[in-house]
Amino acid sequence: MNSSFNRDDIAELDQMTLRSSAMMLQKDFAGTFGYETIELFLLSSYEEFAPRLANQTYLALFAERFARERLRALARVEGKSDDARPVVLFLCTHNAGRSQMALGFFRAMAGDAAIGWSGGSEPGSAVNPAAIEAMAEIGIDISGEFPKPWTDEIVRAADVVVTMGCGDACPVFPGKRYVDWQLTDPAGLGVDAVRPIRDEVRDRVRNLLTELAVPIA
Repeated sequence: MNSSFNRDDIAELDQMTLRSSAMMLQKDFAGTFGYETIELFLLSSYEEFAPRLANQTYLALFAERFARERLRALARVEGKSDDARPVVLFLCTHNAGRSQMALGFFRAMAGDAAIGWSGGSEPGSAVNPAAIEAMAEIGIDISGEFPKPWTDEIVRAADVVVTMGCGDACPVFPGKRYVDWQLTDPAGLGVDAVRPIRDEVRDRVRNLLTELAVPIA
């Protein structure tokens, strides 16, 4: 994994945030990853988001969140983590609607008993506003989320990969458990049309947690 970005390409305020993030991640992953690895993950995450995310205000913070997720995944893949909680990865095309709602339900229902991630084969620029509104109606806030790609370490670290419409673009690794959910894409739909999709996602997430023997909050 290489990054073509260097700090001269990054706004001064974001540079300050990334430096602070690198120090925080270095402390959190002390004894697991060196500073060079942490910085590479931060910069490559920033490079991924900079050209396309609609919300540029929190670009560096989004890069930190994604880098942290990726580092946790890599630690699991390399056997450097003793976290035995099940990991579920939700994948759709743009990581803007279905997979974000699924992740919102998963985290609300599973709490700290399981780990949920999400991603997209062609990540968009922002989470679908209708999906945000539909989830807010039932008390789940996904407004702070952002579309992310899937990466090899995140897919390899997952125990279950749930795909939703990304077809052949979804990553396939031998020995991984895959579940395909046929769901209507909420892109371009109003909140009235998104509610039934939201409710179906909720039911599927609940059933999946039951299969995984994860207590539902």
